[in-house]
Amino acid sequence: MGELVQVEFTPEFKRNLRALARKYRHIRSDVQPVIEQLEAGEIIGDKVPRIKYAIFKVRVRNSDIRKGKRSGYRLIYHLRSGKNVILVTLYSKLDQSDISAKQINRIIAEFERQDNRLIVNQKGPV
Repeated sequence: MGELVQVEFTPEFKRNLRALARKYRHIRSDVQPVIEQLEAGEIIGDKVPRIKYAIFKVRVRNSDIRKGKRSGYRLIYHLRSGKNVILVTLYSKLDQSDISAKQINRIIAEFERQDNRLIVNQKGPV
């Protein structure tokens, strides 16, 4: 078996997951198989065009509404490298029809800035 891919979460993803969990009790168990597929190195979903990053959108079934993947969640992730995936955002198709390229770029840019600050802070004072 190969090495696991590191999966990271943007603050936006965590925030949306918490908010959706209040409305949809089973969201974590619905999303977990997708995270496991990504950790196993699978590239799933459809590539989102017109974005400077390698972004994919995955349809995830919402077991709380019993309507199938089309009415479920959309999980957006960034394939940063072959061994690093960032879960960008998550939304319910019932609450939000789509997400713009501009929003995705903003979320990733904020995450990258935060990630760079963490690296600098871990190195300590120079």
